[in-house]
Amino acid sequence: EINQFFFFNDTATTEIYTEQIVGSVRCVQETGVHGEQQINKIFEKFKMSLSRAEHIYMSKVCEQTERFEDMVEHMKKVVSDSSEDLSGEERNLLSVAYKNSVGSRRTAWRALQTITQKEQSKGGSHINLLNQFRERIEKELNNICNDIINLLDSKLVPRAQDAEAKVFYLKMKGDYYRYHAEYLEADSNEHKKVADGAHKSYQDASEIANSQLTTTHPIRLGLALNYSVFFYEVLNEPTKACNLAKQAFDDAIADIEQLQEDQYKDSTTIMQLIRDNLTLWTSELQEEGEDDGTGVENV
Repeated sequence: EINQFFFFNDTATTEIYTEQIVGSVRCVQETGVHGEQQINKIFEKFKMSLSRAEHIYMSKVCEQTERFEDMVEHMKKVVSDSSEDLSGEERNLLSVAYKNSVGSRRTAWRALQTITQKEQSKGGSHINLLNQFRERIEKELNNICNDIINLLDSKLVPRAQDAEAKVFYLKMKGDYYRYHAEYLEADSNEHKKVADGAHKSYQDASEIANSQLTTTHPIRLGLALNYSVFFYEVLNEPTKACNLAKQAFDDAIADIEQLQEDQYKDSTTIMQLIRDNLTLWTSELQEEGEDDGTGVENV
């Protein structure tokens, strides 16, 4: 079974590790935790022994089996063991790994907020338990966000050779600052710090995208989508969010005939998301405008 999951360049290496793991399994049966620790150490050696191609292969396996924390570790090895920039496929694997790892915790945090509010409204006795659980989730979110931001700052952004890669990484950096800001108190110094980090990352990415990527490029459109969400949700500036999203959408529509065939699906999907946000946001602004007499342009 071990040979099905770990792919060494020679049979002898696999046989050596197989023998060690079998021995450690027996150790678990006899001594418990010490044997389990030994197995974990051996699996770390497995991971260390993989080539770049094998780490990428295992990342794909992890994606298919929804083992996203393992996928993160494999992609981190791809990044740290080489001075080369990632290919487009490898960038997407890195993004999928971290996005799913952080995504499950963002979902858990939001659900926990709802549960806590219900518990508070009925004067429940489990508030402390819920707060402790929330702190645990927030700690995990901190670790993931800081991990990828450090990886981007120290390795990926400096290595980026073309505009597409630079925009991809800077957008990703902005995204994880934004995720970090989601669960911080809006008036805290820490919230301001991570919001500023997101703002700068998105702004730096936009300057490159607007000058070097086509208006219909999916990475440029994805940046506009997420940057506008940042204005709306984190900075609470809906007018700026609408203006940014509308500009990106209108520019892409004007150049729609230049859209490349291999980018068509991704670009049009993102354009629809931008359009959906605009419809929702402008509707909300119109309702507010009716209350105070201010008119809002239809989009």
